[in-house]
Amino acid sequence: MLGGTVFLSREVAAAAVDRGHEVVCACRGESGAVPAGAELVRWDWSEEPPAALADPGAGAGFDAVVQVGRLPGVVARAVALLPDAHHLFVSSVSAYADDASPAGPGQGVLHPALHQDLDLAEHPAAYGPMKVACEEVVRAGAARATVVRPGLIVGPGDPTGRFTYWAERLAAAGAGERVLAPGSPEDVVQVIDVRDLAAWIVALAERGTTGTYDAVGEPVRIADLLAAAGTAAELVWVDAEFLAAHGVEPWAGPESLPLWLPRPAYDGMLAHDPTPAIDAGLALRPLAETFADTAAWLGAEPGAVVTGLSRDREGEVLAEWAAAAGPGSGRVPEARA
Repeated sequence: MLGGTVFLSREVAAAAVDRGHEVVCACRGESGAVPAGAELVRWDWSEEPPAALADPGAGAGFDAVVQVGRLPGVVARAVALLPDAHHLFVSSVSAYADDASPAGPGQGVLHPALHQDLDLAEHPAAYGPMKVACEEVVRAGAARATVVRPGLIVGPGDPTGRFTYWAERLAAAGAGERVLAPGSPEDVVQVIDVRDLAAWIVALAERGTTGTYDAVGEPVRIADLLAAAGTAAELVWVDAEFLAAHGVEPWAGPESLPLWLPRPAYDGMLAHDPTPAIDAGLALRPLAETFADTAAWLGAEPGAVVTGLSRDREGEVLAEWAAAAGPGSGRVPEARA
């Protein structure tokens, strides 16, 4: 496991340990602890690999390598180090160039590959093209290759704060409390629990399954996804044009309503077909379980990241929406719709 201390990479290592495998986590070990039962081999990927990995005799014992990286140069070094192993690379649906289309492997158009290691803080648009380059490196250099392209990964341990916003907000909402909900309740979204994805990656390695898959959950209406939190709150659906006009950002960040994406430009990003992955053994737990477990994790981890509108700002937007709609109206007046 290249990584093993944070979110998906840690869950993969933990799942492999639980299934009785010998697991080595190759990383700096500075972001957290590896799972109990896994061995940590400290490696800063910008440096030469340690003897525990570089020695041909030591490396010959590795059957599978899991990578979650985004830098083609780092991925290439790992493939060159252990070319005879089965490499399972975690890419992203961001590899697809057309976010409006849900077309998957073999049909969806990919970004042109970018074979440079760029800093995403300076070049955020490079994420998808670098992931495509990483895929190419793995397929070209590994004896066996599997590429999985997840959509939005959620669940306990989530460092992004996107799904955690909703888990926290809806768990804290009282009966009848008004909660700002983005866009249309009919907008299609999908998430995948990190534990389901991790268990499936380990199973793919065990079976020697190769190929390319969209690693996604079932597409659902956003209204149904939020309802799975079991909240008694009143969801107030505010259209996208109004949110944008009032400074609410999509997707993530301190001024955002997470999971909201502009439509129709992003109609396909969270609407990929999970059937091929399910046919290949992916098992998906109920959304209600993911919400409950994420809320429980947040309660036990006060420092966990939650990104999105503050309660004060949410209240302001709801007040602005009510003022624009007029007394008793659930909609923006037709003249502003």
